Amino acid sequence: MSSNKKYWKSVEELENSSIVEALRNNEFVEEIPTDEFLGNAEALSTSGTSRRDFLKYVGFSTAAVTLAACEGPVHKSIPYVLQPEQIIPGVADYYATTVFDGFDFANLLVKTREGRPIKIENNTIAGAKFAANARIHASILGLYDSTRLKEPKVEGKDSNWSAADLRIKSSLADAKAKGGQVVLLTNTLASPSTEKLIAEFIAKNPNAKHVVYDAVSSSEALDAFESAFGERALVDYDFSKSSLIVSVGADFLGDWQGGGYDSGYAKGRIPQNGKMSRHFQFESNMTLSGAAADKRVPMTIAAQKQALVQIYNIIAGASVPVALDEKVKAEVVKAAQQLKAAGSKGVLVSGIEDKNAQLLVLAINQVLASEAFTTAGTRQIRKGSNAVVSQLIKDLNAGSVHTLIMSGVNPVYTLADSAAFVSGLKKVKTSVSFSLKEDETASIVTVAAPAPHYLESWGDVELTKGTYSLTQPTIRPIFNTKQFQDVLLSLNGTAGTFYDYLKANSAVFTAGSSWSKVLHDGVYVVGSTALAGGSIDAATAANAVSRSKSAGEYELVLYTKTGLGDGQHANNPWLQEFPDPITRVSWDNYITVSNADAKKIGLSNEIVANGGLNGSYATITTADGVKLDNVPVIVQPGQAVGTIGLALGYGRKASLKEEMQVGLNAYALYKGFNGVQSVSIAKAGGEHEFACVQGQKTLMGRGDIIKETTLEVFNSKDAEHWNEKPMVSLDHQEVEATTVDLWESFDRSTGHHFNLSIDLNACTGCGACVIACHAENNVPVVGKAEVRRSRDMHWLRIDRYYSSESTFEGDNERKEGIAGLSSSLSTFNEMEKPGDNPQVAFQPVMCQHCNHAPCETVCPVAATSHGRQGQNHMAYNRCVGTRYCANNCPYKVRRFNWFLYNKNSEFDYHMNDDLGRMVLNPDVNVRSRGVMEKCSFCIQSTQAVILQAKREGRVVAKDEFNNAVACSAACSSGAMIFGDVNDKESEVAKLAESERAYHLLEHVGTKPNVFYHVKVRNT
Repeated sequence: MSSNKKYWKSVEELENSSIVEALRNNEFVEEIPTDEFLGNAEALSTSGTSRRDFLKYVGFSTAAVTLAACEGPVHKSIPYVLQPEQIIPGVADYYATTVFDGFDFANLLVKTREGRPIKIENNTIAGAKFAANARIHASILGLYDSTRLKEPKVEGKDSNWSAADLRIKSSLADAKAKGGQVVLLTNTLASPSTEKLIAEFIAKNPNAKHVVYDAVSSSEALDAFESAFGERALVDYDFSKSSLIVSVGADFLGDWQGGGYDSGYAKGRIPQNGKMSRHFQFESNMTLSGAAADKRVPMTIAAQKQALVQIYNIIAGASVPVALDEKVKAEVVKAAQQLKAAGSKGVLVSGIEDKNAQLLVLAINQVLASEAFTTAGTRQIRKGSNAVVSQLIKDLNAGSVHTLIMSGVNPVYTLADSAAFVSGLKKVKTSVSFSLKEDETASIVTVAAPAPHYLESWGDVELTKGTYSLTQPTIRPIFNTKQFQDVLLSLNGTAGTFYDYLKANSAVFTAGSSWSKVLHDGVYVVGSTALAGGSIDAATAANAVSRSKSAGEYELVLYTKTGLGDGQHANNPWLQEFPDPITRVSWDNYITVSNADAKKIGLSNEIVANGGLNGSYATITTADGVKLDNVPVIVQPGQAVGTIGLALGYGRKASLKEEMQVGLNAYALYKGFNGVQSVSIAKAGGEHEFACVQGQKTLMGRGDIIKETTLEVFNSKDAEHWNEKPMVSLDHQEVEATTVDLWESFDRSTGHHFNLSIDLNACTGCGACVIACHAENNVPVVGKAEVRRSRDMHWLRIDRYYSSESTFEGDNERKEGIAGLSSSLSTFNEMEKPGDNPQVAFQPVMCQHCNHAPCETVCPVAATSHGRQGQNHMAYNRCVGTRYCANNCPYKVRRFNWFLYNKNSEFDYHMNDDLGRMVLNPDVNVRSRGVMEKCSFCIQSTQAVILQAKREGRVVAKDEFNNAVACSAACSSGAMIFGDVNDKESEVAKLAESERAYHLLEHVGTKPNVFYHVKVRNT
């Protein structure tokens, strides 16, 4: 049964902090400023104030609020003088495109309204295998970033393209005459046409070379694959083909190898016919992959290397010496034995940044003949070489580089030895940077060339070998920008535009199709064959890895956060306010430490009186003396003892609004492109204030929020055991709570009736749904200070719950069996602390659209009411902000709009400037202050589907509604399925009949239209 497990959101809650208990019982975490609402509070408190006088104050206040609520933001519309034929006002157009920015990639559909791109959606056509993550969904906001570089700059002064082109051409001519070296420094391009263009440039300039630089390196894995198979690429694993997954330090549900593995992984995680995949995770930081694992073992990177050798020994029958703690070794042996038994249905992946370790991974998968491992269709999205980039820095400082042309990179920010790069840059005669913004690098080069956003650009991409995707513009360039490729064409003396060049070159890759067809679909699949070779000296590699030692007392493990990634989206307020799936902290990066290490060093977190989370500061110093002062600290359950985590991508300053200049630049510690560094750590003075939402919107300690069981119990016992129905007493008889009702029932079988299914087994906590909801519904950004006050406006939140692996019942039995003092001491010492390595569950929570909604009965002005299609509506112009509905909502999903976030300089984000507001969805109201807002089941989209079918004279197609709602359309793992339960053939109707289905807080009697599926662990 699920109810005997203990769930907790934070260490403070686990330890029964008195402040947590006090906050849990408060209706609002901060005192309501009644004096502002009621006017003269002193007059109200006098004995002469009558009840009638009081009601005058209240009446005046509510009237004023009502008037304010009716005065929405004014939007002026200018009609077309000549309306384009392809644009119909009020009707969305969709364009297929593909994005690859050097770090993230996806096959997309871009929704436009009246010529404005307003939302990113997933391309679901056959062959489009990569879905948008949270960062890509938010990337549309970058198009309307008012701080973008708008004109070329030469020597730091505003200029024009003629002057910029002339400066570049004259420098190239001078370099050729003097025999000086020309270097093109770019991110991984994965673009056949651009790479061909660069090859032509080098042919015309024999003194030129192309250097590929990835800010977050995958060089070791690339080197290993290249030495084995002769191609610089990465394996594209298909986890749907594996029944057993073993990961050693690879967060494959995060950013490992670019991500995009969650869809295949989720297919095997949903129990079907009594089976589901099993997942072992060995790691140091608590990651999304570790959170999803059936068995997670925290360990240092040094221990991970030894574990990898141990797995090799068992799989290959070798006997390489291994130095592992016996308890950890037992877990590794168990995983390795099961991996060997799984054979071709097993797969091993690793994120260890060591060529020999990566060679071992390739060798082990070869021995297994793993179906998930194939050398066909390899990933082309990382090509950088650490050695080549290091040599470039040496060449720059030696003065041997005459002209440096950069595109898609920001080495002044991302290089650990940034000072050496800047020093070398000063010795270059001409430096050029093609950039969206005047970033850290573009601000100090000779020519800062404004590059267009990918939604304004043409291009092609080969994300995996055998696939060909096109990037097409969805809007004309907003600023005076020019593509890097168009400039290269000009430098090569080639006539025409890059569009012409791209179209001509694409014929090589689209044989059997046409340009128009591929442009319409966005992707074309050619297919590829497995690579020959694969000869690996695994024994030598294993011996080299086994000799690895721990670098020092603490290992710093650098990683990229789900929100900001490598940092190129640092000026994106949606991503800054996006709570990290694990820590639930926004607007910050920080070090994560284990509870044991925190106590040893004297570091701590605490929840203060207003519900905010505070934490210590620490100073980190690397072995070679690089220091990072005053780094905020999060005590992270599950962090491996002896390791600390720190996210890259923060600490940027150049060309960012002040509000977005947050965090510390961890790239300074990324020495030698190694994500693991030996460091010392010491407590610093002061206390940091976090914007953490984890302790907010508490569900009052109710224990049946998450329901889970094991696969063994799921298969062997009836659903009544592992999906227990809440019971109540009726006429002295125990009956199911859902059968007892104080409300009148209505016939809901006519017309559409919407339900949302959420499978806790498939949800990885990635947060793509959160950002998609922001984009679709004009959800405002409120900033760090307001988030800290529990005033975030997210319509959808993803709660993260920790739990002990043992149950209350099991703990109690063990405690009761203690005999004597010595037994007591040993037993309590042996019992694992829940905070050391908890299990994790993610639960998306939005308005549950209750058929018997508690919010509706308490609204004095009927602002919230129910619709026949199952949606709980909000009439914003009726809402007077009493917040009774929020108080009466058991799910805490309603958000009060404390301020006007639109056109308000106090909230200087995208809604505060004309350009940023271009992203707003015209089908959704922009709310004024003083109203309650919440999830609407994207009613504007569901009605659009109904009207489209009506216009075409047909019924709504099966599952057509699923892509109408932002969250379910964005969910690449299939955890969210939306649809009409009255259509018995729809997927959501079938899911509603599943034995795993349950409603949140069923015993309350709200009858929600959102239902969940019991989480099953294959332990």
